Amino acid sequence: MADLISENLQNRSGLVIDGAMATELEKYGVDTDNDLWSATALIENPEAITAVHKSYFQAGADVAITNTYQANVDKFIKMGLSKKASKNLIVKAVDLAVKARDDYYGSLNKEQRDKRAKYPLIAGSVGPYGAYLADGSEYRGDYDLSEKEYMDFHRSRMELINQAGVDLFAFETMPNFSETKALVDLLKLEFPDQHAWLSFSIKDEKTLCDGTPLQSAVKYFNVFDQISAVGVNCTTLENIEGSVKTIRAVTDKPIVVYPNNGDIYDPKTKTWTPNPQSDTFSNLVPKWMAAGAQLIGGCCRTTPKDIKEIAQIINEK
Repeated sequence: MADLISENLQNRSGLVIDGAMATELEKYGVDTDNDLWSATALIENPEAITAVHKSYFQAGADVAITNTYQANVDKFIKMGLSKKASKNLIVKAVDLAVKARDDYYGSLNKEQRDKRAKYPLIAGSVGPYGAYLADGSEYRGDYDLSEKEYMDFHRSRMELINQAGVDLFAFETMPNFSETKALVDLLKLEFPDQHAWLSFSIKDEKTLCDGTPLQSAVKYFNVFDQISAVGVNCTTLENIEGSVKTIRAVTDKPIVVYPNNGDIYDPKTKTWTPNPQSDTFSNLVPKWMAAGAQLIGGCCRTTPKDIKEIAQIINEK
């Protein structure tokens, strides 16, 4: 499969990634306060997932991330579903994103279509083992599995979302360097025709959550052609510019960033506190692009309004 990120960037200054799924699903009445988080909607309200994806495309997103971050077969089985039903839910998550893309882009006229990315993409979300633990580990990275254990954990979900037709994988909110090495080895060995972006979970602009220097981690993946972009997500707005500069110093790969909206998260209580002093995407995105970011979107608490702000800036460049 071609590197569609690179192809999209040939005639554009950047690509727009979508925003938060759980925040929008809550507006449709989906209760995400459980171990499945936004994946709950795959069971309770799949139509809402399609609606959220479509709202981000309407706002200007070029890339939709599937609602599979915390969805995996073992977790669904523990919730009481059969293995077949569990696998079907993973496939459904991709189908819902594809439907939203096709419905939206099919509604555009030629003039409208020509203003958008050449290939609107579906990125299959692959969250870390820490997300499966549902205890905030994706913000600490304090778990230690063997390479085989990491591969065995990630394999079935990757097989399912790949077969369902994603354009690439999104290895996202990755706090643990050993896990990312195992993931990329799995990609190379068992998905040789597929690409991925790799987005780290960081504790500051120079360090992964597990203590690995960000530059060391990025440099390690420079030799992997299947890694189309590298960056960070699910961190504060304040960490982005510095982390982009840290990454750009050691790689020529496109840089992907999608931070949270500026509210303050407490991983112990799993609650957010609004931050009225937070900066805006309109003010920050030009700085991120000047530092080298090319794929920009939003993570927790971001909305279609935020993505529209990002899209307006990128499309003006």
